[in-house]
Amino acid sequence: MREGIHPVYHQVLFFDVTSGYKFLSGSTKSSNEKMEWEDGNSYPVIRVDTSSASHPFYTGKQRISERGGRVDRFNQRVQQKK
Repeated sequence: MREGIHPVYHQVLFFDVTSGYKFLSGSTKSSNEKMEWEDGNSYPVIRVDTSSASHPFYTGKQRISERGGRVDRFNQRVQQKK
């Protein structure tokens, strides 16, 4: 491998701001903010909006909206005009 062309890969703490869930993983992203992990070490923090702890697919709290199809919406508009 050529030297000097690869990004630095290090441990980063991902913090889900919605649920407060944290997990440690490797990444090439970095941050000036640091947070202490369970092992007592401080790691750079990357704040994320959604993770497996807050995503509706993984939590089982999906919202199913019944909007109807095109024909149903057309029929509703016709009924409103009558």
